[in-house]
Amino acid sequence: MNEVAVIKTSRGEMVIELWPDAAPKTVESFKQLAQTGFYDGTLFHRIVKGFMIQGGCPLTKDPARENDWGTGGPGRTLRAEFNDRSHQRGVVSMARAQHPDSAGSQFFICLGDASFLDRKYTAFGRLTQGDDVLGLIGDTPVTSNNSGEQSKPLTPVTVESIRVAAQTERGGA
Repeated sequence: MNEVAVIKTSRGEMVIELWPDAAPKTVESFKQLAQTGFYDGTLFHRIVKGFMIQGGCPLTKDPARENDWGTGGPGRTLRAEFNDRSHQRGVVSMARAQHPDSAGSQFFICLGDASFLDRKYTAFGRLTQGDDVLGLIGDTPVTSNNSGEQSKPLTPVTVESIRVAAQTERGGA
């Protein structure tokens, strides 16, 4: 039986079906971080209209470190697990730096077709409930971040918690 991650945000809940068959080590790491409360209180710090929302940076818990948001992680990195799952709306994938094996805790959820990322980023799950919440977060007004990208939310979107549960027959948690 597959497991799901229930992401409780300040805008509502999203349920993600995890794909251990496609990215076993990534799913295991994400689950472990979720179960220890690593993600609790973090922000979706990067929202790119029509593309994706990004969260999972532990530095977003500290407003004084705002210039460093998007650079934090769990102190370890994962080997990339590129697979044949396409980056479409609702697909969850690991964010990373230039190096393919640099993902840690940051993840993104696609807002639309991002198939140009296929086999370049590790997709490890997909949204099964809460597409309306994904849309609400994706529609958050943004301004320029430090590098000039229009992606910094004007109002914080908080990840209150992520819990892992067994998937029920109807596909929810």
